[in-house]
Amino acid sequence: MSTSKKHREFVGEPMGDKPVTDLAGIDQFLRQITEGRLNFAYTVLGQFLILEKNNELFVSWIKDTASANQKQANDCYSCLKEWCDSFL
Repeated sequence: MSTSKKHREFVGEPMGDKPVTDLAGIDQFLRQITEGRLNFAYTVLGQFLILEKNNELFVSWIKDTASANQKQANDCYSCLKEWCDSFL
């Protein structure tokens, strides 16, 4: 599977206070939809962990919450999954 530059940059370092738009699959359009609710990547990570890293549940949640399409939701899931595999 080929990953984007954005994905590689995100998973290559600790999360810190990265904005939500640093996550693969989350662009400025989706950021505007979630204004005030999902400011930081760690907020999305928290939900990812609450959903026990379950692909189907997370993809459904991000689609419902941020109006992400299937590709965006899958990209975001893959990004968080790889980050967790590296740092948790």
